[in-house]
Amino acid sequence: MATEKKVKIQLTRGLIGSTEAQKKVVKALGLTKRNSIVEHNDTPVIRGMITKVSHLVKEVE
Repeated sequence: MATEKKVKIQLTRGLIGSTEAQKKVVKALGLTKRNSIVEHNDTPVIRGMITKVSHLVKEVE
């Protein structure tokens, strides 16, 4: 059984001024406040979500 690769995501900017769609993507990722960090499996779905809000989040090592 292979282990899933993980990706850590940090919300670096606030959501004021963001569109509703961007707010929903950030909420779906599980990010609530600035500088909060979540960990997800590295899947194409999660990668697409990160791409949609790339100006609001960053990947943490």
